[in-house]
Amino acid sequence: MKLFKKTYWLITPLLVVVFLLIFEKGFKIENTIISTSLSVVLAFVLSPKVKMVDKQHREEEQIKWLFFKKVINKKV
Repeated sequence: MKLFKKTYWLITPLLVVVFLLIFEKGFKIENTIISTSLSVVLAFVLSPKVKMVDKQHREEEQIKWLFFKKVINKKV
C-alpha cells in the first residue's frame, strides 16, 4: 500500500496510454479523435479518486478506487 500511496497519480496517464494502444492496435480504430476520447473517458472512470477530508487534528487525503474495497488514508 505504501507504493500505491506514493504513485496513485501515475495510474491515470498509464491507463490512457494502455487504452490508446488497445484501441489503435487491437481494434484497429484509425480515427485518432475517437480512440483518444474513448481512452481518456475510460481512464478517468477507472482511475483512483482523491478527496480531501478534514479530521480533528489534520487534513487527510482519502484515495478511493474501483478495485479496492476500503478507503486508503494518506496524511498531508
